[in-house]
Amino acid sequence: MSLWTCGIDGCDARFGDVESAILHQTTEHERHECRVCGAVVPEGYFAIRHAFDEHTRAEYVRAYEADSSAVRERERIKAEIEAKADVERIVARLNEDGDD
Repeated sequence: MSLWTCGIDGCDARFGDVESAILHQTTEHERHECRVCGAVVPEGYFAIRHAFDEHTRAEYVRAYEADSSAVRERERIKAEIEAKADVERIVARLNEDGDD
């Protein structure tokens, strides 16, 4: 079994499944303010998803002073997570936990 690493700001927390890693990123790390539109989103996967679902690659490159390899790496991470995770279930769990 491969472990999923958080990776935010050098956080090396490891998890047995991708859902747990995303929950950790969302609940244990500061939120991220999008440099394109100013939206505040959870750091990690949800920030990547926001950037690439809501904005063009060109907007991302300009706002984050990113190069093509940074874009490809984030697209790879997003695709790998979405191939393995039930993102809707993660969102539902976050909503449940927020209702406490």
